Amino acid sequence: MQDTIQDKKEATATNLLPWVTAIAMFIQSLDGTILNTSLPSIARDMEISATEMHSVIVTYALTLALFIPLSGWLSDKFGTRTMFMIAVGLFVTGSLLCALSGSLMTFNLSRVVQAIGASMMVPIARLAILYQYPRSELLKTMNFITIFGLLGMVVGPSLGGFLSEYFSWHWIFLVNVPIGFIGISLAYRVMPNFKHAVGRFDFRGLAYFSLALIVITMVLEMVSAGLSHWVMILGLLLLAGILSVAYYIHYKRTEKPIIDLRLLNIDTLKIGLSGSLITRLGIGGLPLLLPLMLQTGFGYSASVAGLLLLPSALANVAIKPFVVRIIKALGYRNVLISNTILLGVVLIILGFVDKDTPIGYYILLMVFYGFFTSIQMSAMNTVTLSDLDENSASGGNTMLVIMQQLSVSFGVSVSSLVLSFYGSDAVGMGVSQSFHYTFITLAIFTIFSSLTFSRLSKTAGSGYI
Repeated sequence: MQDTIQDKKEATATNLLPWVTAIAMFIQSLDGTILNTSLPSIARDMEISATEMHSVIVTYALTLALFIPLSGWLSDKFGTRTMFMIAVGLFVTGSLLCALSGSLMTFNLSRVVQAIGASMMVPIARLAILYQYPRSELLKTMNFITIFGLLGMVVGPSLGGFLSEYFSWHWIFLVNVPIGFIGISLAYRVMPNFKHAVGRFDFRGLAYFSLALIVITMVLEMVSAGLSHWVMILGLLLLAGILSVAYYIHYKRTEKPIIDLRLLNIDTLKIGLSGSLITRLGIGGLPLLLPLMLQTGFGYSASVAGLLLLPSALANVAIKPFVVRIIKALGYRNVLISNTILLGVVLIILGFVDKDTPIGYYILLMVFYGFFTSIQMSAMNTVTLSDLDENSASGGNTMLVIMQQLSVSFGVSVSSLVLSFYGSDAVGMGVSQSFHYTFITLAIFTIFSSLTFSRLSKTAGSGYI
């Protein structure tokens, strides 16, 4: 009788564990996009210029780059449940401090606390999933939790604008508090405290690797902000290269480096990481570009432009029950090649819209964008982790999180750079035309990225289907 009760408790915990990860993914992705539309309101309240608020975005991104490599080692050392609860606690504390901030300095410091928590939440939660579930169930589980990451990313701009306009910008941070406490409570009840043997902490490796990430992130932020200090950018790229070489030399001499590059000998991990980066170069800028084009090019209001992203969020959810069947029927390789091309086609069509295009046309395009993005993210994330075992799960998962974070920044930066090029005096295009050619250029990036996935074997990830 006692065994039966215990079995039921363990089954309940297993069923609820994906919800813990889903909550972490939702609030992290929501936080990454909800702030952008609220920056002007925050700047007015703090009596500073809107351009000064860019430091808030940079501070957050740099802190993530510094602390993400730590997540795998800390969770293996102190346990997944312990570190996840600490991470969410830091995120909630940082959110509350942001809401209480009255100056740019305190706001930036609060964002640092928030980013430290955010850097560990999703990696640790997903690591617990990798340790808990057999391969045969991982696609279904990863497919479920991906919904919430995509929802947070798409809903963020609309929700941020709505809360700032009708309530107060403080609420974009206060909404994290109850959601965070739900996550902590669930984690305490259902998340196993997995621990694994780790070597001595690699401080030198962390310094080289994190500093390289920070420098690359700085370059991306400078490019996306439209700065033209090319000498500084080239200097930072040279510094990032030197730091990367220093890390590589250190890694070759270290038994247990903070990031084990030997894992890149696993084909599915290497192809999944590179494919994820290249694909997001094309599609990563759409949530930024579409509202901007509708407002500055076609005269739509901010609220309408933001709401036109919502159909993609609904489509993300609607397609999820069918994603597992699609991948089972076609295999990861065929799905990723064809789906990447279809995403490129959506971007090409967006390159031909104009201010007389009916709203229903945009809604239809966003529905297809939501379908294809949902399939893409589920397939890419799962196949990337498909050949990891218990010894490589932590390192491979950390690599995936780092690449996802960088690829989001890359996507926004490349989109901004391409748009700036077409809108420059040298090219001499009008506003609407600049957006059209930007979408077509990004579509070409996206379609060509399908070649990366052609390197997958036909049986890649078959143990996860």
